[in-house]
Amino acid sequence: MNKSHEVEYCNLELRFDRRQIQNLIRDLIQEGYSLYWSETDVYFLISVRSGRKLVKLRFQRMRNRYKIVGDYLIRDEKLSDLLEKLINDSRGHAVVKRFKDRQIVIESIMFGEIIRLVEVSGMEHRIIYQKKPFVTVEEVIQAFQSKRAEERASVLRFELDYELSVLHEAITEGRETDMAQSRERLQSLRTEMIQLEL
Repeated sequence: MNKSHEVEYCNLELRFDRRQIQNLIRDLIQEGYSLYWSETDVYFLISVRSGRKLVKLRFQRMRNRYKIVGDYLIRDEKLSDLLEKLINDSRGHAVVKRFKDRQIVIESIMFGEIIRLVEVSGMEHRIIYQKKPFVTVEEVIQAFQSKRAEERASVLRFELDYELSVLHEAITEGRETDMAQSRERLQSLRTEMIQLEL
């Protein structure tokens, strides 16, 4: 273990299925780590022995998938490599802080890809890399000039009225399946209205 190696993982937003957690356990065992895991209705917990430290990785159950929760300070290079492989494989989001020689390198990761790299030394910080935005100035101008939002807004109001009448009819006739489908459709229309700022 490299004693100067220290990496902090914050704001983790990784979602994956049970198979990916099993692959992580397999990789940890193949790397020679001593570990155990347990599971409740809410969490899947993997405890990894790293030198004298015990690192507890917590995965929160979300229906049939899992989400890693918490911030982690890892002082083991192999273990941090495995965690970064997990971020990459799940195309997750994270802020990774690497501490070395009185210096911090901060990586902002979105969808498994580094979008910004900042080096911090004392009070000074320097942007080493920043991914170019996907949207160009021309595209922004076209979006402002476009009438699609206004046209969609008027159609959306008609769809909303129609779906409310469908829901009313389903409630009146006691059709549970139709009620659930109609409520789901109304929720998606509501989300679209919020996006259009109606």
